[in-house]
Amino acid sequence: MHLYVHIPFCHRICPYCSFYKHTPGKTEMKRFIQALIVEAHSKRDLLGQAPPDEPRTLYLGGGTPSMLSNRHLGTLITELDSLVSIDSLHEFSFEANPATFTRQKIEFWKSLGMTRVSLGAQSWDPQVLAILGRTHSPETITHAVQTLREVGIPQINLDLMFSIPGQSLESWQDTLDRTIDAAPDHISAYNLTYEEDTEFFNSLAQGNTQIDPDHDAEYFTLADTMLTEAGFRHYETSNYARQGHVSQHNWGYWQGDDYVGIGPGAVSTIGHRRYHNIEDTTAYIRTTLERGTPEADVEILSPEDKHLERVALLLRTDRGVPQDLLPPHTDTLTDQLIQEGLARAIADNQGPRFALVGRGKLLVDEIVAELFATSSKLADSAH
Repeated sequence: MHLYVHIPFCHRICPYCSFYKHTPGKTEMKRFIQALIVEAHSKRDLLGQAPPDEPRTLYLGGGTPSMLSNRHLGTLITELDSLVSIDSLHEFSFEANPATFTRQKIEFWKSLGMTRVSLGAQSWDPQVLAILGRTHSPETITHAVQTLREVGIPQINLDLMFSIPGQSLESWQDTLDRTIDAAPDHISAYNLTYEEDTEFFNSLAQGNTQIDPDHDAEYFTLADTMLTEAGFRHYETSNYARQGHVSQHNWGYWQGDDYVGIGPGAVSTIGHRRYHNIEDTTAYIRTTLERGTPEADVEILSPEDKHLERVALLLRTDRGVPQDLLPPHTDTLTDQLIQEGLARAIADNQGPRFALVGRGKLLVDEIVAELFATSSKLADSAH
């Protein structure tokens, strides 16, 4: 079972981020932590359903979890430990802004049992960082990585972004070079997407910014080439890991494992039921403390929806999808994708698999849509 905890607070709002987040404002942090604890206890039974051989992970994301004080974070983790047993976890991840913590904080995180810290580096170019609204400098990233290593955090991830307005290919190459030199265990390299309710989306809608798929592909290919040559496994569309450092929490999502989410705006998926929490921190706190649960709605996934989602998620990974899970009547299309160098067939002792390679990884959403559309059209023509 995988547990995700959403901490929505940020010092400032970045112009590209669409996750539920806000500045702390007048939020009563003690009551917020109490609400998280109440919600976690309300999901005790769900957290206890995990098969004994299934990886168990805890991930604190946001927002900026590293903004939490040691006192509040310690209170939260102590309570969560009674539900998920921190010592038995396969992975305990924590997102952090390089500008929001000190060595003392890292030492405290380690004492809580954290095994993985994910730094929102985004770029090593000061001009690009300014465009992204980030308050840290390249030197801050270097210092953060060094301090995490010195304190003994077992795994470090660096988040990067590309295809940012004003970012040159040379700047992206320099960021990749400096990231490799920093020697993290894991790198997440995300293609900028323009999400609604963000400044970047408004700029796109007003025609001040353009999307160029060929431009995106050039940046994606450069990252793929440089990072794999540096010894990283490109195990998911946007993720690279050194041997033994795949993100177990995120791998669970891509494999279709059940997961529980707590916090404002968090989502849980258990079987065919998907729960959505209230996306309003003040209402989340009030409702959770009064009712014991902040769920705003429940979505029932049909078998068809669940199947499509599983194929789409598996195709994001280098393991690909078992051939027998692909939509029927798509052999011609999959053969064509293989011939075009966008996919490959994998011989596996548990049965043949189909995986995307090269630029195919970047086109995963379009390919999944085409696979299911082709299957649907052929099924309709057969009737």
